[in-house]
Amino acid sequence: MPRWLAEVVVATALACFGLVVLVGAREFGTGWSSSGPEPGAFPFYIGIVIVAASLFNAARAAAPALRPGGWSGAPFVTAQQARRVAGFAGPILALVVVSLALGLYVGMATYLFGTLVFQNRYALWKASAIALAAPLVTWLLIERAFKVGMLKGPIEAALGL
Repeated sequence: MPRWLAEVVVATALACFGLVVLVGAREFGTGWSSSGPEPGAFPFYIGIVIVAASLFNAARAAAPALRPGGWSGAPFVTAQQARRVAGFAGPILALVVVSLALGLYVGMATYLFGTLVFQNRYALWKASAIALAAPLVTWLLIERAFKVGMLKGPIEAALGL
């Protein structure tokens, strides 16, 4: 996909988001009441800015006359860049999947261990220590000190956490 087309697609998606903001703001009122601006006034004007900026960016990306140098055949992403993004996004996606299935603390330990070993080349003993210590410290702070429950799975339930 050429870069200019990717820019048009993203700008169009953002314009749609801006339209959603506009419609939502209208539900709360966008004018003035006896006590001042209605609750939807600020989001409404922000939505206008989002839509206008997105349409400008889409036009700038699509129209060679508006862009210095005209249309570029440059790719949106190279194979090397895609691999780097996948190397970052893949483990994050795995964190979400593992956390939903086994709980946040197990997901955190798995994510940390995997990234420390496979991306950062830590020794197994160091990665294991960090991957076990970080969720434990997080559990102590969040669950015990602040008394906020987090997403738990079967392993935490079996341990009585």
